[in-house]
Amino acid sequence: MLSPSLAQEIAGDTSAVIGLNVLITDSEGVVIGSGDSSRIGTFHEASVEVMRTQETATHTATQAQELKGVRAGVTLPLVMDGHAVGTVGITGTPAQVRRFGLVVKRQTEILLRESAVLRSRVLRERVLEELLADVATYDAESVEPDFVVFRAAEVGFDLRLRRIAVTVEVAAPGGTNGARHRAGPPVADTALVRAELLRTVREVFSDPQDVVAAAAPGWIGVLHRLPEQASTSRVMTACQRLADLVGVQHGLAARVGIGEPATSVGALHDSYQDACDALRLGALVMPELPVHLVSDLRAHQLLAAAGRNTRTRLLTLTAADLREQPDWPVLRDTVVAWCENGFNLVRASSALHIHRNTLVYRMNKIEQISGRPLRDHRTTLALYLACLADQLDTQP
Repeated sequence: MLSPSLAQEIAGDTSAVIGLNVLITDSEGVVIGSGDSSRIGTFHEASVEVMRTQETATHTATQAQELKGVRAGVTLPLVMDGHAVGTVGITGTPAQVRRFGLVVKRQTEILLRESAVLRSRVLRERVLEELLADVATYDAESVEPDFVVFRAAEVGFDLRLRRIAVTVEVAAPGGTNGARHRAGPPVADTALVRAELLRTVREVFSDPQDVVAAAAPGWIGVLHRLPEQASTSRVMTACQRLADLVGVQHGLAARVGIGEPATSVGALHDSYQDACDALRLGALVMPELPVHLVSDLRAHQLLAAAGRNTRTRLLTLTAADLREQPDWPVLRDTVVAWCENGFNLVRASSALHIHRNTLVYRMNKIEQISGRPLRDHRTTLALYLACLADQLDTQP
């Protein structure tokens, strides 16, 4: 609790302020901090009795000569949670130093408590990061799920509860481009406000069972407890609120990926990986939206897993003539809207924000160029997948 580096910092700064030498000992009476560096590492005999009694002791020059490593002055116990953890001493005549004694003692104890709180927070953050990493890297072939559950239980989290994984990527405005994954370069802006960002995320995901931890610079993972009757729509609303808060409170842009509900370590691992995919793929194909559900991106996820060569071959064999058209992006979006709106003219035209007749015109053009009737759902689905593949591979 009383580290030499902290003791030396306190002793040095306090000595400079009051103009008298201040020394701090550990629980064994060894000097670990002093304005006089020559006393570091020496034994201060008076401290032993002061710690035992937790009573202040003063020593004149004559009395100090009878004790090892002691000079004239005052020695006070440093007490934390009712236990003496060391002492603080001030060198000088008792009449001279007595007036400083209580102030220095209280100030030192305050600094020690602040240091202990900070250390506790740092240790807890590290534990949460390790727990998130356990889930993110879980491999059923090499790790028993009960081991991960046990490790989580040691720090108060029950991984057997229904949960859903959420990933949050934060960058300076305009910096979240979808091409950068969490293994990319650190974002300096977010590194400076890491603690504040974590606090904002925990404000939204505030259940005591929610695991919220930094996974990398600019990247935060959440293992959110999802009550039995709760749906992913509630999680999506919370994530949209989070994106708004990050913008308002920190002036940063947030993008969020959401996985699927899970009730086991293996399923939670999959949920986390899905959330990562949702964030990455959503940024590519729907960059205007801050929140992405993996359930909306399953086809993109499958195509991404197939590899670029497979996607390129599908696109070449299915939509080569269409891709040569100057309005290919418009035609591509038309095919996507047609398929994703149930092959319904009204819904598809509404999704594209165009008149129904404009949609019919585009569809006729697509059929003429491709030689494929868009009402033949099997061939249209192949064309739809080719359009999704193009979305994945043409984004910056």
